[in-house]
Amino acid sequence: MRLGIFGGTFDPPHIGHLILAAEALAQLELDRVLWVLTPNPPHKTRRSLTPVALRYELLRAAFEADPAFVISWVDLDRPPPHYAVDTMRLLRQDHPRDRLVYLMGSDSLDDLPLWHMAQEFVLQCDELGVMCRPGPDLDLAELEAALPGLLTRVRILEAPLLEISSTRLREKIASRGTYRYYLPRGVYKLIEELHLYRTAEAQP
Repeated sequence: MRLGIFGGTFDPPHIGHLILAAEALAQLELDRVLWVLTPNPPHKTRRSLTPVALRYELLRAAFEADPAFVISWVDLDRPPPHYAVDTMRLLRQDHPRDRLVYLMGSDSLDDLPLWHMAQEFVLQCDELGVMCRPGPDLDLAELEAALPGLLTRVRILEAPLLEISSTRLREKIASRGTYRYYLPRGVYKLIEELHLYRTAEAQP
């Protein structure tokens, strides 16, 4: 099987996440997308995250019963720190016969040389599905020099460039702004029922 690996805090998951996953599924000919919910990513220590149990429920509500989207427990079943290289090692053990395609934005690809054990991470990925985002053009030659073998794995995704982020959505919800149609219906319903994100950066 060809499995897409889509990691993040998903705080909250929004339609931009779903569009990227759906485009990756089609363009990269994936059989399934594994959504890897990260409890406490090492690079996001400056703010409190919504409790992971609530983020799990939000993510489950995001795509409901779509059989092509599955929540992976690979990071939920182990202690921190949750580095991507370790996530991929564990997934490789669990799926030794499958091709693993890690999904990311072009901004993450640009920062990849700074990741923990970046070269080992690249080697653990059969492919990297990259969605281009607004910003400076990538220096692919520089990236290849820093991480030899990287470019043979990169597959560029063509997808709408939507200016949607979880950070901006939390701000809109806290300020009582309009946010209904940035979210899947189930996610919006849970946020309203549980009164999530009502104060800036405050979590329940």
